[in-house]
Amino acid sequence: MNATHRQQPQWIVAGGALAVLAAVTPLAGAGGATTPALVVIGGLLGIVLYHAAFGFTAAYRRWFVEGATDGVRAQLVMLAAATLLFAPVLAAGGIFGHGAGGIYAPVGWRLFIGAFLFGIGMQLGGGCGSGTLFTIGGGSLRMAVTLVFFCAGSWWATLDMPFWQSLPTFPAISLGKELGWTAATLLQLGLIAVLWSLLGRGKRPAKPPQMTRAAFQQILVSGPWPLLAGALLLALLNWATLVISGHPWTVTWGFAIWGAKTAALLGWEPATSAFWSDPWTRAALENGILVDHSSAMDIGIILGAMIAAALAGRFHPTIAIPARSLAAAIIGGLMLGYGARVGFGCNIGAFFSGVASMSLHGWGWIVAALAGCRIGIWLRPAFGLANRQAREITSG
Repeated sequence: MNATHRQQPQWIVAGGALAVLAAVTPLAGAGGATTPALVVIGGLLGIVLYHAAFGFTAAYRRWFVEGATDGVRAQLVMLAAATLLFAPVLAAGGIFGHGAGGIYAPVGWRLFIGAFLFGIGMQLGGGCGSGTLFTIGGGSLRMAVTLVFFCAGSWWATLDMPFWQSLPTFPAISLGKELGWTAATLLQLGLIAVLWSLLGRGKRPAKPPQMTRAAFQQILVSGPWPLLAGALLLALLNWATLVISGHPWTVTWGFAIWGAKTAALLGWEPATSAFWSDPWTRAALENGILVDHSSAMDIGIILGAMIAAALAGRFHPTIAIPARSLAAAIIGGLMLGYGARVGFGCNIGAFFSGVASMSLHGWGWIVAALAGCRIGIWLRPAFGLANRQAREITSG
């Protein structure tokens, strides 16, 4: 069999994913032009996440285990760029004639416990909110298991929400509103610069070789893209989400809806839940998944990553999953879902978009999540999961 024939299934997968994306986008137009545009942005996010191998989970593990800081430093670049892009929009309260606001959440035990659980789940499940989606698009069936239990954990947490909402907490704090947007921007950029400097003392990656035009074209199609390029593109696409929808990028609210819809199909009555009896959440549950912004973007991310993986010739799903690894995916998925719903979101909605909005809870979230990652890394060998690996197209 020649190379052309070997590549045909990859082109079929890419074409199929592109066709589905093209079909889904207009179907999402029931709520106007916003949701279809977000499906497309989700597709672009999937391509960037896949080709840049921009996984939060593996970046934290490589930092803790190997001292490699390139992945975490790329996240700081992403946060700095998003801060600069978000600040003028948030200060004005809108753009292009419609309102826009950031993501803000209270700081308290609920936030810290949720983020801590999420951090453990990241390392056991093998991915974060965005990482789970783009690796599924890349062909990882193990991450599909993680996603199923991610959704189940998200729904489970909603049933316990009255308890979590009863815990003491401090109100949400917007640095921009408290200090003024210019002062808050300078303060946050200064903090990011300090963290960059401190991380610079760790292990540095080798300097990449000089790139030819042919090599650039090959990398553009097949990857991997430089982490810093991925960081800047993710910041730009999050800003585009803010501009188009009026709020930043989120991931896991869609998972809670998917979990609740599945539970309802299996006989659960939403009216028995205080959380799902609220008019807003009830409406979200009753609407189609393509109407919800988060769900629409999640679907776009999976399809975009699938297109990128197939065009790169790397879409090769495998069914075999070792028993211990499967157990880690189930446990990790539940912890991811439960932690995200309790902790006001994941590495995207709570951390990336929270910090970009200059909300204090975003910084608190990452501190607790990193503590959870430490525990998760310690637990991984018990499930047969390696803690050392080369950078590759994976989130975990």
